Amino acid sequence: MRPLWSAQEIAAATGGSASAPFDVNGVAFDSREISQGDLFVAMKGEVTDGHRFIDKAIANGAAGILCETPVEHPHVLVKDCAAALEAMARAARARVDSIIIGVTGSAGKTGTKEALFDAFDRASFARAHRSVKSYNNHVGVPLSLSRMPAHCQYGVFEMGMNHQGELSALTQLVKPDIAIVTTIAPAHIGFFKDEAEIADAKGEIFEGLAEGGTAIIPRDSAHYERLNAKAQKHAAKVVSFGHHQDADVRVLDHVRAIGGGTLVTAQINDARICYTIAAPGEHWVMNSLAVLAAVEAAGGDLAVAGLALADMPGMAGRGERRQIALPKGGSALIIDESYNANP
Repeated sequence: MRPLWSAQEIAAATGGSASAPFDVNGVAFDSREISQGDLFVAMKGEVTDGHRFIDKAIANGAAGILCETPVEHPHVLVKDCAAALEAMARAARARVDSIIIGVTGSAGKTGTKEALFDAFDRASFARAHRSVKSYNNHVGVPLSLSRMPAHCQYGVFEMGMNHQGELSALTQLVKPDIAIVTTIAPAHIGFFKDEAEIADAKGEIFEGLAEGGTAIIPRDSAHYERLNAKAQKHAAKVVSFGHHQDADVRVLDHVRAIGGGTLVTAQINDARICYTIAAPGEHWVMNSLAVLAAVEAAGGDLAVAGLALADMPGMAGRGERRQIALPKGGSALIIDESYNANP
């Protein structure tokens, strides 16, 4: 397999200068997350300076450094590491011939992103890429893009915001072919006048849609009309999902499945599909509809998507369920909701 980046490719993307030839297979800006063969980006933050951790990154296996000050190790020298990482993100997006999906919303972003990745990764035989963890801000999105292999067929990126204008900038980097808003709720309400302003800010994701792109929006939302109006300005096609009778992807019935989770029957245009969601909860029914809508828009395999939803376990900190043995016999069910990003 070809490396993720060569030193010359990094230099060309960033306008920097390479001290020596080297290849990297990953990118990280936290020295503790460096794996063998990674590029360490020596970012300057509000609290500390990544240049202080270059030796640690090398000890952990970094093959090269992106830095603003010359070092003894193989490196690419740039004026600004944050700007250079964004430049690598733009170059990574430009070099792929992939279907790119962007996901935002007040809740459900990470779960929807992971389910989409599972579906596309199965269908493409491990040629899908996604943002890891909840790396969805002005630093996390460029990092996730810079990690995208040139040969991948699908890329799924989570994008978050807590102020107006943030998503507008992120979506211009990602340039999604398909953009999803999962739901609108009063998350980050302290930065907005009301939920309508949150809906407007979430709708910024459609501004970066690629030509011929598809917008996917929640039909049951009280802010559907606002989202739809925004989507219509930028999308070639708008697809809605939900319980509403006019939803393009509509849940017809759902019941609790044996052993947890949900058995769902949904209508997708003229087709009807029945599938099981391993993760329990009404919110997962809605997430699954958004997943199916995106897979359909991408020309993917709905049956494979259904299998991915059936096999997808609960996510750590987001509803993962574990049975534990009790000291005096018997067992207890632990539901891990410790991530608690949004009450």
